[in-house]
Amino acid sequence: MRELVLTRHNQLVDPLVHVWGWEIAVYLFLGGLVAGMMILAGYSFLKGRHTIDSCVCSVLPGAGLVLLSLGMLALFLDLEHKFSVWRLYVTFKLASPMSWGAWILAAVYPALLASALVRLPPWARARWDRLDRLAQQVASSRRSVVTIGAVNMALGIMLGIYTGILLSALGARPFWSSAALGVLFLFSGLSSSAALVHMIASRVDERELLARADNVFLSVELVVLGLFLIGLVTSTQAHLDAARLVLGGPFTAVFWVLVVGLGIAIPLILQVLAVSHVTRHNAVVPGLVLTGGLILRFVIVYAGQYSHWQ
Repeated sequence: MRELVLTRHNQLVDPLVHVWGWEIAVYLFLGGLVAGMMILAGYSFLKGRHTIDSCVCSVLPGAGLVLLSLGMLALFLDLEHKFSVWRLYVTFKLASPMSWGAWILAAVYPALLASALVRLPPWARARWDRLDRLAQQVASSRRSVVTIGAVNMALGIMLGIYTGILLSALGARPFWSSAALGVLFLFSGLSSSAALVHMIASRVDERELLARADNVFLSVELVVLGLFLIGLVTSTQAHLDAARLVLGGPFTAVFWVLVVGLGIAIPLILQVLAVSHVTRHNAVVPGLVLTGGLILRFVIVYAGQYSHWQ
């Protein structure tokens, strides 16, 4: 009888988790990727790097808009009541992570559009004269550039943390019940965005700078991931059982080989050698980082649905 009550309780408390699949993992990955790109672009604006010819910051806002829209599409596909999603944007509940996320995403779009005016790509300048004149006015005002950069960095941090808080707020799954998820997803998003920008940057000095930054992000990500696991194994029995999903359980090989090994440790070692000029930079390492960041979301989303309190 007790087991029947617990089963019914779990079904009532957490009915959505049982249908979460690839859409949520992709949404969390793309959201973190855009968050990192906003932080990197905002930093470039604050440092005045937008005045440099061929600065990669000119393509980040447009790429961010496309990637975020794809992430929102993935989220929309996962929704059960798709045509009621508008309600999230006309109400605000202080204690609801979904409400915070909806309004953060609503603010991200205009912030990305504003950052696009700081450094318009050449094709946009040639096609739209009025937009080019507006962009020149924005770029000529140091106060406007600093404001746009600061807003993008702040919203990027909020968006990156939110992608982890979205899961950690669902207390029905002990694998997700950790405050470290917000920080983990933030630095994973920063690492993935630095890897992506490293691949598309045309300037050697920018690639060098991004590789050094990515080494820091990967190191912090590795530490936070370790703290996340330590927090699980030193907590309740349910948390310990949840940790065993990646410590000898069904997700162990994928987690340690594809996420920790190929997605963090090996890229970190290779990039340390590259920035030390022992080896050359190549596109393989950023590709591994991006793949590891995506698989990390899949592992956490699916492992969380396997964990339970009983």
